Amino acid sequence: MFGLDAKFAVGAVLLIGVILIAGCTQQPQAEQTLKIGVVASMTGSASTTGKDIWQSAVLAVEEINADGGVYIKDLGRKVPIEAILGDDESTREGGQKAVTRLVTEDKVDLLVGGFSSAVVSSHQAIVNEHQVPYIVTGASSPIITQRTDMPTSTTFHYCPTTDDYGRQTTLFANEVIRPAINEKFGFSSGRPLRMALIYQDSPYGKGVQTAVINTIEQEHLPITIVANETFKMGETDYRTLLTSVKAAQPDVIYPATFINEQIPLVTQARRDVGINAIFLAVECNDDPDYYSGVGQYGDYSVIESRFSPYTIPPGALADNISRFKQDFEKRWGGFPGMMGASTYEGVYIAAQAVENAGSRDKAAVVTALHSLEMPEIIEEMEGGVIQFTPEFREAKFDLYMEQLRWNETARNLRPVIVWPDHLNEGDFILPDWFEAV
Repeated sequence: MFGLDAKFAVGAVLLIGVILIAGCTQQPQAEQTLKIGVVASMTGSASTTGKDIWQSAVLAVEEINADGGVYIKDLGRKVPIEAILGDDESTREGGQKAVTRLVTEDKVDLLVGGFSSAVVSSHQAIVNEHQVPYIVTGASSPIITQRTDMPTSTTFHYCPTTDDYGRQTTLFANEVIRPAINEKFGFSSGRPLRMALIYQDSPYGKGVQTAVINTIEQEHLPITIVANETFKMGETDYRTLLTSVKAAQPDVIYPATFINEQIPLVTQARRDVGINAIFLAVECNDDPDYYSGVGQYGDYSVIESRFSPYTIPPGALADNISRFKQDFEKRWGGFPGMMGASTYEGVYIAAQAVENAGSRDKAAVVTALHSLEMPEIIEEMEGGVIQFTPEFREAKFDLYMEQLRWNETARNLRPVIVWPDHLNEGDFILPDWFEAV
């Protein structure tokens, strides 16, 4: 089992020979390394997140290699990890091309990463054909492991699904935001919350929309969907859509977007269209680039999260999280985002599964992932253990909600955890500019 020393031993990898990152001029022989393909959107609309995924994967590889690498029983020794980048270009076609190269030319032992659900689902046929273990750390649509049109038995979902966080966000809105509005404006306690949905035309976007509607129906929540709008993935101008949403007079607006979409959407809503509602955000936006990109237009908005660049939840993992952030800043000169954090852990999960299997044999590694039980690393897990559910191979996280507040000292937004109670850092606040009807 990889201990804390292994997790956070950021040392000079030259001590063990060579930095094994794709693109180095000196490449070791295949039998001397564990080859992990990292699927990341380095170009295109999701490039901000892709950079975070790749940099975090590199950090994990360097840490493990600095500790000697991964012990493989059938070789009788430790071998270093070789990380190989596959840029999916933020497109379905780019993902297919990148994964095909990683699998057939680079002959990777495992894959980690993958951000867009649409992109990942489009290259799963290649993964299935070659039976490659794939630890998906970003794409959140349940279709990734629950689809019925092809086998997905070698794919493992290491991020909350849209079912998980769509439900939690909806419960929070009903439990916290709705009573705050009703109290401030003197409405009856039974007044329904007016919610608008704006979602990307992808499995991810549709998954969030479906989760919200299902939660409202299943829990019999007093929430009314007053607008239900979709947009093309990668869109940049939302003003026409937002004008229609404004006319519906929502209390809260829940967009299912990526960072490169959420920033202009919120900015245009507050600055150009004059919407004075509370904006919600999906966890993939909990990234330093979102905070700086949306600026004061994001003041008092809310993000569902499991890892934040600017706050550390109280608990047993606080020191681990702090150390990871410090090591990331030292290596890359900035703060890690959530997708980076989960991919960092994904590399450790891959290494542990290979060690448990005692082999790089793909079938053996898949079996090891099915039975994996290892301590949580930097993200809070249900039960404190990283493992995958038997039926759909999904990991379960302890999710929380943050409200963003403008910080004059930092001249930037900073998060405050406002729910659930056991992680609470402060109360949810309705801003003075908020309007309700």
